[in-house]
Amino acid sequence: MSKSIFRALTAACATALALTTAAPVLADAKLEQALAGKHRDAKNVARDPYRHPRETLEFFGIKPDMTVVEIWPSAGWWTEILAPYLKDQGKYYAAWYATGSKNTPEPLKAREKMFDAMVASRPDVYGKLIKTSLLPPDFVEIAPKGSADMVLTFRSVHNWARRGSTDMMFKAFYDALKPGGILGVKDHRAKPGTPFQQQIDSGYMTEAYVIEAAELAGFRLVGSSEVNANPKDTKDHEAGVWTLPPTLILGDKDREKYLAIGESDRMTLKFVKP
Repeated sequence: MSKSIFRALTAACATALALTTAAPVLADAKLEQALAGKHRDAKNVARDPYRHPRETLEFFGIKPDMTVVEIWPSAGWWTEILAPYLKDQGKYYAAWYATGSKNTPEPLKAREKMFDAMVASRPDVYGKLIKTSLLPPDFVEIAPKGSADMVLTFRSVHNWARRGSTDMMFKAFYDALKPGGILGVKDHRAKPGTPFQQQIDSGYMTEAYVIEAAELAGFRLVGSSEVNANPKDTKDHEAGVWTLPPTLILGDKDREKYLAIGESDRMTLKFVKP
């Protein structure tokens, strides 16, 4: 091999290695930029120490060029992070409650109007957001079938269990994902063996319930993280998980006690569509 060819190959390998090692750094920088964005509400930023957005999304393996579906974004806490992160290279679907359905409660319709106002206020941040509807059995197509790299859901499983729609929700996630796509679930965690009705009433669901629901839909569990664990949470509060911040449903009653506990103990589970 001539010296010139050897030098050319060496340079090419060095360039490829640089690109390979730089990619995660660039992705992390983009995520940090989204987290530090001035568009984020100050009250939302104050929740970061409890919700660990960077660590959670990194555990799920998010990348800025992915097609990501967030389930029931509510007031848009995660939307403030995901939408700008995915805006340039990826695609972000916000799968909402389906306000066109007669089965949608009025408070959820009002919440969606607030979400729409937030999105409309910053087209530079949210301009490429795609809204879809999710309320089984009538609204289940959260993205074109087999198009998503990742589906994310945060603190909603108890709602589906109460409605008896858990199986239909996980099927919708499965249908939207590509083979090899990731489902990330973060939710209030009940003690193992907690009776099902108590799970629904308290808002805390067992990991076993979530894993079984995902596996029945065809998913395979590939990882779990304790990044959102809170050992201070005894999970036996008077008004369930809503006793704790940010809801603090009991008002001033034992407020300092619940503020000292912080937000709920949460499971963080990563599934793959085979």
